[in-house]
Amino acid sequence: MSYAIIRNANYKVKNLSGLYRHNERKNTNYSNNEIKKENFANNYSFKMPTSTYEKEFISLKEKYNLKGQIKQVSNVVCEFIITSDKHFFEDIGQEETRRYFKTAYDFVANYKSLGEKYILSAKVHMDETTPHMHMVFIPVVHTKDENGNKIDKIACSEFWKEKHSYRHLQDNFYSYITKAGFNLQRGNSKDNIHIPIETLKDITEYNNIKFEMEKTPIKDLVTSDMQLIVAQNKKLVKYCNTLRGYYIKSIRAIEKYGQLQQENTDLKHENTNLKDKNHKLSNYIYKVFEIIINVFQIPKGKIIKEIKNHMI
Repeated sequence: MSYAIIRNANYKVKNLSGLYRHNERKNTNYSNNEIKKENFANNYSFKMPTSTYEKEFISLKEKYNLKGQIKQVSNVVCEFIITSDKHFFEDIGQEETRRYFKTAYDFVANYKSLGEKYILSAKVHMDETTPHMHMVFIPVVHTKDENGNKIDKIACSEFWKEKHSYRHLQDNFYSYITKAGFNLQRGNSKDNIHIPIETLKDITEYNNIKFEMEKTPIKDLVTSDMQLIVAQNKKLVKYCNTLRGYYIKSIRAIEKYGQLQQENTDLKHENTNLKDKNHKLSNYIYKVFEIIINVFQIPKGKIIKEIKNHMI
């Protein structure tokens, strides 16, 4: 059975421009190969921003006199990514898919008494392999000031201050979506380690791996000249060793990062990511691993053993 999936990520003011351009499809080019420009027309919104996310944020802050101290390091916007799996959407069809996302939109508008007015954007992407919705909102808490007056305050840390905030989010979303008639299982109940995609790229040396892949020396070599063959083989050995080095560093970096996040719950909650993008990057690294196997025709078990020995 498919799962009801809702994930959260928190963003600072400096991140809003990139988030806006991606979600609202304002970029000219996309590194994500799953995004098909010819399918942009199939995307739709339940709430469309009248300007950029940053301008919308400033406008709503002033319009509703939102309190809260905003610093450069402050998280001022949250984004829910709501989805299930490809087969679920294929089975229920377009009309029910739209109802699924509209139901999810209503859930978010009422979650923790947020209020629809604090939602900046709700964009459904139908231009990728699996339909999903990006819901961007200001984490507003309804509280009182020191004089006892009711106020609305931008406070991401307070919005998620419960001990198991994300677990409760999963519980409530699952309950809401299944009551609406969608036959789904609850999402993962564990507080998973989340790594923002840009952070993951940094710690896994993604750009270095990409550079090595783009300048790959692997070419068809049709010759009987042994000197050329030996020279090409040396290039391949050096190339594969470089990639293997990046791969080993990536595994170590991810493990270390995970340990740090386990030691700091607040950091874990602020450093959330998109599981699908992490999965894609993992596949990318795996392909590098496959190149090593295919080039040298070495059994996979032997390569894995060698990598494990290097990691000890």
